[in-house]
Amino acid sequence: MNRRQAIGRIFFGGLGGAALVTGYEWNALNKHPDISYVENNRELIASLADTIIPATDIPGAKEAGVPEFIITMVKDCTELKAQNKFIDGLKDIQGYCKSKYRKYYQHCSEDEKQAIFQYFEKKGRPFGGIVGKVQNRFLGKSFMTTLKEYTVEGYCTSEIGATMGLTYVAVPGSYKGCIQMQPGQRAWATN
Repeated sequence: MNRRQAIGRIFFGGLGGAALVTGYEWNALNKHPDISYVENNRELIASLADTIIPATDIPGAKEAGVPEFIITMVKDCTELKAQNKFIDGLKDIQGYCKSKYRKYYQHCSEDEKQAIFQYFEKKGRPFGGIVGKVQNRFLGKSFMTTLKEYTVEGYCTSEIGATMGLTYVAVPGSYKGCIQMQPGQRAWATN
């Protein structure tokens, strides 16, 4: 065998391997999502949402009904690729917790939950710039991006979030484009 044949075989072998991996990932992203898995893991989703917006002197995400909002959004308003990534992300979190802490995420301490959340946030961070936009377009949003977006949206649009978590004025006055916030003041739910 000469050098050209060896290089050609290596090149085509690598190309075939890359095509196989890409095809496997493409199939995993475009398969029919197991929505029942999302519905059966309400407690996990509630724990994750409560890690993002915990209850302090104001109610947290769980009390505002965010887990139900997330489940509805994933079922009805999320594209296929992002649904599959979300379901795979839930499975990855439970698998990681079982292997590292020997318990489910819901039963972990707050420090363990923060460590797990930071690990998955770093793991699922999308690229920046144009590469990140292309990644989101063709591969769908990452699990953590979807989870954080739906948690914040669900909290801010809930009655508890809009009236207790944000500053709410039922009948706002005239429009003021720039208002100085006072130290410790919450963001406005209305303008």
